[in-house]
Amino acid sequence: MGAVSDRIVEFIEKYLYWMSFPKIQVTDIIEIIIISIVVYQVFKWIRKTRAWSLLKGFTVIMVFMLIAAILQFNTIIWLFTKLINVGIIAIVIVFQPELRRALEQLGRSNILASFVLDSDRNKDTLEHMSTKTVNEIIKATFEMAKYKTGALIVLEQDVALGEYERTGISIDAAVSSQLIINIFEKNTPLHDGAVIIRNDRVCSATCYLPLTENPDVDKKLGTRHRAALGISEVSDSLTIVVSEETGNVSVVYGGEIYRNCEPDDVKKKIEYLRKKKIDVNKFKIWKGRMKKSESKKENN
Repeated sequence: MGAVSDRIVEFIEKYLYWMSFPKIQVTDIIEIIIISIVVYQVFKWIRKTRAWSLLKGFTVIMVFMLIAAILQFNTIIWLFTKLINVGIIAIVIVFQPELRRALEQLGRSNILASFVLDSDRNKDTLEHMSTKTVNEIIKATFEMAKYKTGALIVLEQDVALGEYERTGISIDAAVSSQLIINIFEKNTPLHDGAVIIRNDRVCSATCYLPLTENPDVDKKLGTRHRAALGISEVSDSLTIVVSEETGNVSVVYGGEIYRNCEPDDVKKKIEYLRKKKIDVNKFKIWKGRMKKSESKKENN
């Protein structure tokens, strides 16, 4: 009987030690609170940068590795362990500007205040662009197209454009056709660069956008169209471009450009994104359908 009890105790000590609950002290609670605040702030910062997409991709890889570990895919696990150190160094190099900016913000900001007030800020970011805002954007776009006034209007979606917003001049005003037209009026201080719109607010003007690195882009495209393609390649934003040479209106999304758009075309594209979260591939399929319908109209 004693031998059986010894075996049970040995089994518990060997395999069920993880079920024991440690004693929680005041210092442990303080540590948990500090770590929670730090992790929350890190995730909040990542959400406002391009690193958010990277984090989602990294999560997919970790899930894949968990499955590989469960199924004992030893070769895949070995490759992953060899590449992970190189991957961490690559991440630091690629996102060096964002990391530097995060440290600068950490030195300037009041972390406790931002933690307390963040719930109110999130309410603003969760709002959707209203129909009135969409109509005002379309009205301004085709009014500028009529007089061949060049324009570059970026509509932010899920991926935050804070780093590009900071390159311009802060506006923070309600969207109106008059405001947009005045911003892009020729020979005015704000007409050069892009306007970024978030929800129902014009956030910033004269913003600098990254130019596309796609070598297959039409060489006839100017800087505005290349910038629109560039921002669409690093985010899920939708960009409206008015050509200063021809007055034609183009819409850019997911690295694709849709040229010679009419007001209804622009409205459908914005409404489609506003009411339904989609990926780039679905948008391309929809583009093909639009092309077919347009060709049928031309034939008729």
